[in-house]
Amino acid sequence: QVQLVESGGGLVQTGGSLRLSCAASGWAFRTYNMGWFRQAPGKEREFVAAMRWTGGLTYSADYTDSVKGRFTISRDNAKNTVYLQMNNLKPEDTAIYYCAADVNWAVRTRTRPDEYNSWGQGTQVTVSS
Repeated sequence: QVQLVESGGGLVQTGGSLRLSCAASGWAFRTYNMGWFRQAPGKEREFVAAMRWTGGLTYSADYTDSVKGRFTISRDNAKNTVYLQMNNLKPEDTAIYYCAADVNWAVRTRTRPDEYNSWGQGTQVTVSS
C-alpha cells in the first residue's frame, strides 16, 4: 500500500491561493494514478482533480466542473509528489482535502473514492468570506 502525506492547507481569504502537496512512497510513483478529493462537514467525499497515467511519462488530467480554471493538478515524479494549486478560492472550497493513489492501470480517470486504494490523512482548507 502506498503511504501518502499531505501538506499545505490553511486559512485564506476569498480570492486567495494555496498549494497542496502530497508526498507518496514507492518506487513506481510515475505509474500511479493520483487524485485529490475533498469533504466538507456533513457532506460526502467528492472528487476534485486527478492525473491518470497513460503510459511512459504521459498523464491525463481531469477536474470537477466547479474547480475548472481555478485549480491545477501537477506532479513531480523525481520527488514522488503530486500538487494541487488552488487559485481564486471561494468559501465553498472549504473542506478537508485528501490525496489518493491508485496503482492499477486505468482506461479512464478515477473519480470515485472507492476506486483508490491508498489515502492520506487529509489537510484542512478554510476560505473566509
